[in-house]
Amino acid sequence: MIEDMNARPADDANGGDDGDGAPDADDPIPAVLWGAETDKAVENFRISGETIPVEVIRWLARIKSAAALVNADLGLLSPDRASKIATAADAIGDGEHLDHFPVDVFQTGSGTSSNMNANEVISALTGGEAHPNDHVNLGQSSNDVFPTAVHLAALETIAHQLLPALDHLAAELRAKSAEFAHVVKAGRTHLMDAVPVTLGQEFGGYAAQVTTAGEHLGATLGILGEVPLGGTAVGSGLNTHADFAERVLSRLRSHLDPAAARHVSVPPDRFAAQSARDGLVATSGALKVLAVVLTKICNDLRWMASGPRSGLGEIVIPELQKGSSIMPGKVNPVIPEAVLQVAVQVIGNDAAITAAGMQGNFELNVMIPVIARNLLHSIHLLTRAMRSLADDCVVGIRANEERCRELAELTLATATALNPFIGYDLAGEIVKQAERSGRPLRVVAHERGVDDAVLDEALDLHRIAAGNRADPPSADLSSADLSSADSAGARPDPGDGRGG
Repeated sequence: MIEDMNARPADDANGGDDGDGAPDADDPIPAVLWGAETDKAVENFRISGETIPVEVIRWLARIKSAAALVNADLGLLSPDRASKIATAADAIGDGEHLDHFPVDVFQTGSGTSSNMNANEVISALTGGEAHPNDHVNLGQSSNDVFPTAVHLAALETIAHQLLPALDHLAAELRAKSAEFAHVVKAGRTHLMDAVPVTLGQEFGGYAAQVTTAGEHLGATLGILGEVPLGGTAVGSGLNTHADFAERVLSRLRSHLDPAAARHVSVPPDRFAAQSARDGLVATSGALKVLAVVLTKICNDLRWMASGPRSGLGEIVIPELQKGSSIMPGKVNPVIPEAVLQVAVQVIGNDAAITAAGMQGNFELNVMIPVIARNLLHSIHLLTRAMRSLADDCVVGIRANEERCRELAELTLATATALNPFIGYDLAGEIVKQAERSGRPLRVVAHERGVDDAVLDEALDLHRIAAGNRADPPSADLSSADLSSADSAGARPDPGDGRGG
């Protein structure tokens, strides 16, 4: 409950009584580390009970640690005080004391309340030797530090978590593509019969879609890495050393693997970097594309697994749980359905991020906390969803080869392969006649004068699925068949209707 989150001990939360808002150096570390400004924020923002993402808190602390050490190097902070700030901040960066960040995510739009929260907690951890604003926040403003933390949190989670999960899913799809390379099935466009393909081709397409989505996400890391640190209040860098930002970023890169760290840089223009959150919006857009890709894949899996008797039944997906509380033996595509719901949520998150990204008025965007919340939410959801889709579904998919072959042979779209031999118009007449009579396409084509040798070559399902990678149709067979078709009373025009 929000009331429980807001509760504070009756004694002085700052652990000291000298009136300066921070504990005395000799006092023990208090049970509650935050101070008066955090109390005000907790009281003011009793909205969701959901706090700032922990990744942002940890990056705020890492920035504070690096900033203290750089300020000491620049002669702006005593080495002893800087060391104590860095030690305290590093503990938070490593995941300690996270329960001392109670401010609601729906707060002041710059993230000032969470930045002040971090300053106060770090000050308390130094025993009061570092003042929250004069020392912990030296050379910084919430307006540049908080968005920098959000950018770096997103960069880290994408590079270290999401992209590996994406690569894992793509690899499993490629493995299935190879496994199913020989399985011919009916192709479908508009949910209607189309020329045959292989199940391997379809899974190869899924793998390529996922890989391309990963490339789009990788392309956003550069703009994510351009952080506004050093701009302080409005982008001008007032009250910070000219070398501060680059030196701090140099230290922060050590928290990332080299491939991700190379993207971290000062922006070409700090005013643009501070007044807008375009990099976060672009990243969310790339996540939305990934959600769209997963939607297409999961819907295809659901269709192909439909049945098992009255649907397509081309694949069998792993049976993970009972599919119905009333219908015995029912198996549902539970993992694809879960991933589809993740995709819907990510697309919704992107809509909120887009709207929030538009709120960059003059020198500052004032919707950063909700952008951070939704962006990291999307990253985590997609990461877990792709792992689940790969490990709980794709790995265990089996092809129903007999059913795939049956449907491939039933599709009248195989007549498309007769076009080079008899022309589009005659092929169309044969399709209509086969459809009306319910007889196989081959039988009707034979009756219309198409030679068996042509039918053997043209209607070979593997050759059709191979498309332009198959051997070209035999010229002598084509000429002979057109001649025999003419003698059978048909009047195809070999020069017309060769396309699809």
